[in-house]
Amino acid sequence: MSLNVLKQHLRKQHHTTADTTAYTILFIISFTHLLNDMIQAVIPASYPLIKEKFGFSFAQIGLITLVFQLTSSLLQPFVGRYADRHPRPYSLATGMCLTLAGICLLATAGNFGFILLAVGIIGGGSSIFHPEASQVAQMAAGRRKGLAQSIFQVGGNGGNALGPLLAALIIIPYGQEAIGWFASFAILAAVILLWTGQWYSQRLLYLHRHPSAINSSATSLPARKVRSALLILVILMFSKHFYMYCMNDYFTFFLIQKFGLSIPTAQLCLFGFLAASVVGIIIGGALGDRFGRKYVIWGSILGAAPFTLLLPYSSFPLTIILSVIIGLVISSAFSAILVYATELMPGKVGMVAGIFFGLSFGLGGIGSAFFGWLADLTSVEYIFRISTLLPLLGIVAAFLPDIEHKKG
Repeated sequence: MSLNVLKQHLRKQHHTTADTTAYTILFIISFTHLLNDMIQAVIPASYPLIKEKFGFSFAQIGLITLVFQLTSSLLQPFVGRYADRHPRPYSLATGMCLTLAGICLLATAGNFGFILLAVGIIGGGSSIFHPEASQVAQMAAGRRKGLAQSIFQVGGNGGNALGPLLAALIIIPYGQEAIGWFASFAILAAVILLWTGQWYSQRLLYLHRHPSAINSSATSLPARKVRSALLILVILMFSKHFYMYCMNDYFTFFLIQKFGLSIPTAQLCLFGFLAASVVGIIIGGALGDRFGRKYVIWGSILGAAPFTLLLPYSSFPLTIILSVIIGLVISSAFSAILVYATELMPGKVGMVAGIFFGLSFGLGGIGSAFFGWLADLTSVEYIFRISTLLPLLGIVAAFLPDIEHKKG
């Protein structure tokens, strides 16, 4: 799509009513989500290279992830809360400029301290992008919130899958300086987000002039049950993201140590797991709209347990097959969790998105640091045997209230 055609689409989309799904905007915001998360995925994908270049321990690798995830998680609820009260349409482009600065610094960092600073800046850009982008996705959703969140989330998962692939093709052969090539993607995303900000501004003006068009999806649950449901969602997020980040950050090391693979081959295997996660998010969104998000959450996390339990003890071909199945199953939970949470707390999309995106990054960072520390004490194979138990916590999803039934 040319830049002029894109601009024309954006102008047309703001004339749609609040109940109409603005697919052009959804695909645009999904594409920028892909670019944003692809840049972020470069960080763990470059771990084998920087570990070898600087002689870092697994604990230092885990600390890099921890700094990135904490900076991209702690600010998100506050950004989301502010966005709910005072939307800033052009803050999306501002966040992407922060990411651009961080990726340039990472390409030239010469020691551990500068690497931590670089990933912290990238995390700050992410903390601005996700709550505001989720707000745009929900505003463009009309009445199809589950579909909209799935489209938006597919972009992020696609970026996570492309990051390791591009790292294997670009960064591993050409070294740390090649990370700077990803700056072009950040510039492209910033330009697109400037145009998206125009649509966002026009939609805010439309809703201000037509307050009756604002959709409310309040549930009839008492506050105590809402808090209990949110606690269950946090437990599920813990089990899912501790396991997912163990796979994201250490699956390549596991394959290299257990099966003697080269770094590029191991990165391609990780790409298979992450690509399967993209497909899983689409399937999960469709199933959630049809059968209810509670059952998708339950089946996604607990349903992955039999396959995770087998993975550390399998042959190489079976390991790859199991990793793809796990990616398909476990990835479908996040969109369902986020939409379920926004229905528990209507009118607070930015804050809820900030909390749950922040939780996903923060829990992932803590999990990565923990598993890095444990790998130094034991081995990478040992942490994979331990992490396989985490999806069993999916059983607590059975206690989530059936809010879709109540609303119906």
